[in-house]
Amino acid sequence: MLNGMRIGLGIRVDQGLDGILSDVRAAEVAGFQSVWLANIFGVDALTALALAGRETSRIELGTAVVPTHSRHPLYMAQQALTVQAATGGRLALGIGPSHKVVIETLLGLSYARPARHVREYVEILHALVHQGKVAHQGVQYRVQGQLQIPDARPFPILVGGLGERMRRIAGSLADGTITWMVGKRTLRDVLIPDVNSAAVSAGRAAPRVVASFPIAVCDGDTAAARETISSALAIYGQLPSYRAMLDLEGAARPGDVALVGSESDIERELAELAMAGVTDLLANPIPVGADPRSSARRSHALLADLARR
Repeated sequence: MLNGMRIGLGIRVDQGLDGILSDVRAAEVAGFQSVWLANIFGVDALTALALAGRETSRIELGTAVVPTHSRHPLYMAQQALTVQAATGGRLALGIGPSHKVVIETLLGLSYARPARHVREYVEILHALVHQGKVAHQGVQYRVQGQLQIPDARPFPILVGGLGERMRRIAGSLADGTITWMVGKRTLRDVLIPDVNSAAVSAGRAAPRVVASFPIAVCDGDTAAARETISSALAIYGQLPSYRAMLDLEGAARPGDVALVGSESDIERELAELAMAGVTDLLANPIPVGADPRSSARRSHALLADLARR
């Protein structure tokens, strides 16, 4: 940990299942507090984490994030509680509404009123996870049901939405938030205060703030490194929710919010994040420079060292 901030590692999902499980095992051995899998167009994150839980014993296993529209909240609860049982109670479920282009264009579903959708979704999910039953009569969902999954106990529910209403939901109904493409200043001045305030108003415990960052340890030309990161992550500069966060930070491209520099530079920036109230770092090392493999190794070594301290 660094000043109380847990250090987690994003696991590449553009590889085979064996590679993912190998990376999770290696992360536990290296001392990381958590690993996180995106749920995009590769392996199913929850299924992969259930398998990873049988091959590890300590490390937290998180999703960052599972889209909500495509899974009914009762069946999301059923699957997640099963994963919780399979992993011995180490799941952290990150969920989010995804993006209009995914939900409407790819899936053919409605993306209307995403904040209302997420609010009802979290209410149903929370009831099933904590009480094992739900009676919900809402606008988008009307659900009466119960679940019985032995050996499963409640797990943290983290919301990946970034807008103001999503931040209130993350603090008042869920257990915290997961961010991506959110810069340090926006975290410190906007997002963390909003989530914390919502939790206080609702009488809930202090929320988790899982901040995801591209990270590159390198020497010399940091501008070139940021260019490499911007090219690799170009899509995130175009999706509206991420674009809004970049604009709020005053960042032109994804590389502008990345953590780039020497080991001491990165450690200083991470200390600032911890002071701002980030409870968990979700690090995504990006290879840069003339020797990308060396950059990736240095990033991983630094993060593992900070996790073990």
